[in-house]
Amino acid sequence: MSVLLEANLPNLYARGKVRDTFDLGDGRLLMVATDRISAFDVVLPQGVPDKGAVLTQLSAFWFEKTAAVIPNHMLRLISNCDNADLPFPCPQNIAGRSMIVKKAKRVDIECVARGYLSGSGWAEYQQTGSVCGIPLPKGLRESDKLPEPIFTPSTKAASGHDINIGFAEVAEMVGEETARQVRDATLAIYRFAAAYALERGIIIADTKMELGRHDGRLILIDELLTPDSSRFWDAATYEPGKSQPSFDKQPVRDWSVSTGWDKQPPAPTPTPDVIEQTTTRYREAYRRIVGKELDDGGSQ
Repeated sequence: MSVLLEANLPNLYARGKVRDTFDLGDGRLLMVATDRISAFDVVLPQGVPDKGAVLTQLSAFWFEKTAAVIPNHMLRLISNCDNADLPFPCPQNIAGRSMIVKKAKRVDIECVARGYLSGSGWAEYQQTGSVCGIPLPKGLRESDKLPEPIFTPSTKAASGHDINIGFAEVAEMVGEETARQVRDATLAIYRFAAAYALERGIIIADTKMELGRHDGRLILIDELLTPDSSRFWDAATYEPGKSQPSFDKQPVRDWSVSTGWDKQPPAPTPTPDVIEQTTTRYREAYRRIVGKELDDGGSQ
């Protein structure tokens, strides 16, 4: 599968850091996961081979696994162009990295579930002893498992970093009932996925997801439980008290810091070995969770 940095198709609906979305005009959207990769909220000039395929096919896997927990927006994975059901010709380079979904009205909250203390949660705990207003036991170390998973939402920033907020702020933004629904759905998905992944040697330290409404019903949208939206740790090498290696774009982050880059556009171009290491991590996350190698040809 060749690297895809931008999908150029009719009726562009939205272009994010990774996904290009197109309006099919009948209540459906086409979501194409490119191989773009960002560091510190800046998209890098070099893509990561197979990244878009991993994101799409792993999301499709989880959407199918969790459909009984909460419904989602996925209608079909485009594994090949033979029966893509698009109102325009299907380019072969979107096969395996695209799905057709229901158009939904997004709930403008990043729904985050944490089972372990890491990232911004660890930073906040060190300062306040809590995360998003949730008090935690004293003496926890970085990467410690929490007594139980917690819901730690954040704002959904159009640019820059998301900001952690408390449940009360979510209720003010979207209403008490919707706030409870998104909290309960987020934690239910996390508990299901964390148990499933742990059986396969992967710790899901935390994950973020998006929810929306379709015909008045709350559903999962966007992507689900991928290396872009989750911290995946190797259970065999897990050692609390320090930062853990993740199956994600950490090689790109580490390299970009080592260059002395000021984290402002334009971003530097990663070296080939950094790109290769990142591809390997994404593919390994897929292999561990799904139980087979990624299909480069785009068939599931």
